Amino acid sequence: MKYYFSIDALPASGHAAWRLQIDGVTWRDAVFAEPLQANDYRIFEPSKATIWHGRRLKQVKGQLQVQPKPGRFDFLTRGIFSHAVLHRCSVAAIPDLTQMQDVIRQHAPHTAWLLYLNIAGQFMMLDTQVMPIIGNLSIAVRGEIASSSAYIGALAADNKTLVRGLFHQFLAGWWQHLNTSRMGVFVPDVSTLRPLEEYIAHIDGWEAESFS
Repeated sequence: MKYYFSIDALPASGHAAWRLQIDGVTWRDAVFAEPLQANDYRIFEPSKATIWHGRRLKQVKGQLQVQPKPGRFDFLTRGIFSHAVLHRCSVAAIPDLTQMQDVIRQHAPHTAWLLYLNIAGQFMMLDTQVMPIIGNLSIAVRGEIASSSAYIGALAADNKTLVRGLFHQFLAGWWQHLNTSRMGVFVPDVSTLRPLEEYIAHIDGWEAESFS
């Protein structure tokens, strides 16, 4: 699988967007999450893209400049922030229900686990007491945090109603992730879901970006 991250900047209003350029300093006007262009800054490793993700920016003389990190109580600060945007140039995988079931089965209850899809479309489990969720660019689509045996472990894995419903939600979230290039997409509510077959067909027909 081949992919890159670009770094886009977006104000809270969403009225404009910018794309970081190859020099790592200048920005061009852009449409948020648009296809890559030749001089756009590209990052292959999620860990390196994380450094840029969520930075606060300010317009100074027509250019964006990185500002100090928001303080502890600045979480409601409005302004321009940077976002890591994923660009794929290979076919997107269709997540596998059996693989999701196996991941649920292999993890023991009574830990605050997060079930998620990674960039490759594989189901993974994250211990939320050890690893962060916010800003984690390994997470393409995420579910709810769960710890009880009703949702984690062998009992949950054998619950066909639970597994099928959860898989349906994750496929919808995966389709949303592919369409928006956003990371950390939350699985949509069950009441908003379209038939499972539609998501499978859409994912199967999804076209990757074409760039060198």
